Amino acid sequence: MSITVEDKNRLIKEFARAEGDTGSPEVQVAVLTKRISNLTEHFKSHKKDNHSRRGLLKLVATRRKLLDYLRSKDEGRYRDLIGKLGIRR
Repeated sequence: MSITVEDKNRLIKEFARAEGDTGSPEVQVAVLTKRISNLTEHFKSHKKDNHSRRGLLKLVATRRKLLDYLRSKDEGRYRDLIGKLGIRR
């Protein structure tokens, strides 16, 4: 269910704004999106796993807050990010 170190490093390298950047909203949203997609796949075979479903809802809420923050600060970066990740909004 969790993402591997290689996947996380690849996402950080792809979405970082500068070398060693792990805290920008783009990187955080990309990592959360990967975790959300992994959990979504998990629920296809484990329909009654309500404890993990609560964690999924928390991840989605956190991603939503980060996207709202990014949208309020820089609309262009927000549009680029949702385009790259394929998030519909």
